Amino acid sequence: MRVITKIDELKKVISEYRNNGKSIGLVPTMGALHNGHISLVKRCLQENECCVVSIFVNPTQFNDKNDLKHYPRTPKEDCELLESVGCNIVFAPEVEEMYPEEDTRVFNLGSVANVMEGKFRPGHFNGVAQIVSKLFYAVEPDKAYFGEKDFQQIAVIRAMERQINTGVEIIDVPIVRENDGLAMSSRNRRLTETQRKNAPKIWETLSKSYTFAQSHSVEETINFVVDSLNSIPEFKVEYYEIVNAESLQPITNWDSNVRAVGCIAVFCGEIRLIDNISYCVK
Repeated sequence: MRVITKIDELKKVISEYRNNGKSIGLVPTMGALHNGHISLVKRCLQENECCVVSIFVNPTQFNDKNDLKHYPRTPKEDCELLESVGCNIVFAPEVEEMYPEEDTRVFNLGSVANVMEGKFRPGHFNGVAQIVSKLFYAVEPDKAYFGEKDFQQIAVIRAMERQINTGVEIIDVPIVRENDGLAMSSRNRRLTETQRKNAPKIWETLSKSYTFAQSHSVEETINFVVDSLNSIPEFKVEYYEIVNAESLQPITNWDSNVRAVGCIAVFCGEIRLIDNISYCVK
């Protein structure tokens, strides 16, 4: 496995694979890797002859400087884990390499970027589009892999790709959960012992809401989730919306012809966790 920090070197090494007819897959990450990330890497390795994993905590997608400061960074452990599963290339640049000058690009990401995360984290998705587009230009992958925990982000990246038209195929990979149901996240390691004990109740409540929804309205289902989680000490729901899976716009009534997805952001103390669930209500 090669660890590369410079774009020019990355391009040179990848061109060797491409000149030999090898397919290239990309897994963009911010490091602090867990089994959710590894599921992306394994899928990438199954479908490509060269797997590139980027590790870069991207400053332009953080609208909370404190969150950026405290985001976990474990580069040594990350590289050891990636080497153990057969990753070919780790791209781990410094900020100055990715942003030698300020990136002033503003992407027109459409309505999928304006709701939920877009509403509560202004500028976040434009920052995501900036860094993912830079990675697409640097790696020129055939396929790029993203986890469904960031459900809205995948829709945003698809919108970005339609704009820049690099020809990268966007692959979404199912959420990986801990044994107790908590969606794997790099931020989980920042939870206190009590918060970690309570955090699985997010998925537990979403799961209960699936059954609840079969005999209740969309509004009642939303209220059930929000009230249940807000009753837990240190929990505060930032948003819970049930949306059309394609447009990401809120729905008001169940429709068996429309895939509905419930997306949530919950603060556990100062740690912000997200999750989602698909509904099928007949």
